Amino acid sequence: MSTTLTTGTRPTAAGPTSTPMGRLTSLARAELTLLGRSKGVLFTALAIPLVLPFSVYASAKDSIQDATSLSMSEIILPAAVGFSLLFAVYSALVNVFVVRREELVFKRLRTGELRDGEILAGAALPSLLIGFGQCVLVSVACLTVLDSKAPAGAHLIVLGVLLGLVLAVLAAGVTAALSRTAEGSQVTSLPLVFLSMLGSGMAVPLEALPDKLASVCELLPFSPVIALVRGGLTGELSGTETLVQIGLGVAWIVVAAIAVRRLFRWEPRR
Repeated sequence: MSTTLTTGTRPTAAGPTSTPMGRLTSLARAELTLLGRSKGVLFTALAIPLVLPFSVYASAKDSIQDATSLSMSEIILPAAVGFSLLFAVYSALVNVFVVRREELVFKRLRTGELRDGEILAGAALPSLLIGFGQCVLVSVACLTVLDSKAPAGAHLIVLGVLLGLVLAVLAAGVTAALSRTAEGSQVTSLPLVFLSMLGSGMAVPLEALPDKLASVCELLPFSPVIALVRGGLTGELSGTETLVQIGLGVAWIVVAAIAVRRLFRWEPRR
């Protein structure tokens, strides 16, 4: 799934008269071109998040609904959003960050006007747009196809998605710092992917787990994201519970941001 950077499409440092937004846009445009040439990463980002919800649908129809009071849309939609965040944003960006580092792209960009934050934001923007677009698409599809009632708190769904997008980017930065090669990044990204799928309420809602296990899983990085999305559908999150989930999500974002600042490598790992 590694991406190969060709000479003709390398992002270059912006000129002296450029604005931060102009530099960010130029870098994001170059990254989008490169992402389009990486068939493996593109397939992972576009296809897998749209296919996995069908497996959740099958298991939900057979057993999960019997163990919870959740409707089908309240099970499938949070799962679909979570899969989009994990595969379209997190997994894709781990690969992008590692490849750009190993091919010295980040090192060259730092010699120009681009700041470190702009470099990472520009590299992440295409995947962020894809992930956000998928979240919107699967939300509309689930609410329409599953004949669901209107969300009780659409603002919580939006907030959960936004927190998830930021967290996915920062988590990708941390994982990239621990990955030596693009091939190795496919392995180092798996623990968080599987842990989140199984323990954050995506493949299996926390309501279906034993109470003690659910109380532990509630503390996982993507658990507050899924809790906010599901709470926006059901309307069952109280004001206090909403604040707790937001606080936990923000706390994970702060921890991940600090880790990226301290651990992220701008030059190849030897």
